[in-house]
Amino acid sequence: MTTAKKAAAPQETLKQVETMVAASKEAMETMVKTGGDAANKSYEQAVALTKEQIAKQSEAFFKSYDGLTELNRANLDALNTSGAIVSKGAEEIGKAWYGFTQSSLEQAAGTMQALMGCKTLRDVMELQNGFAKTSFDQTIAETAKLSEMTVKVANDAVEPIKARVNSSVEFFLKPVAA
Repeated sequence: MTTAKKAAAPQETLKQVETMVAASKEAMETMVKTGGDAANKSYEQAVALTKEQIAKQSEAFFKSYDGLTELNRANLDALNTSGAIVSKGAEEIGKAWYGFTQSSLEQAAGTMQALMGCKTLRDVMELQNGFAKTSFDQTIAETAKLSEMTVKVANDAVEPIKARVNSSVEFFLKPVAA
């Protein structure tokens, strides 16, 4: 090999190396640019998806909050209705008890007047036995009447609450079923 050829060989090799370095540099820049673009695009998609999910979750939360607020309002209304039923029922039971007590006292006063007019012990005993029997029968009848009234008031007062319990169970189970 001649010296000119020996000197040209490293020059040629150097050119090939420079070409390969330039090509590698260009490939690396393309790869970095493509990777950066893909990363930016993925980041933008992730941000958009996150915003969408936050919007959906916020809407669902506020919808649930509104539903819960309405549920609580309806529950409070049911308690108020139930309380009004109990109050009215207690008033009616009180009036019935007062009427019975007043009637019993009037009957006792009448019996006392009749006892004052008795001439014999036998008359006193008959009057007293009649009063005791009548009082006992009236007390049993009035107690049964008051018991029926109390049961009716209790059943009527429970109805609005029972309906709200059923609605509440449905409300809370609805997300589970969906």
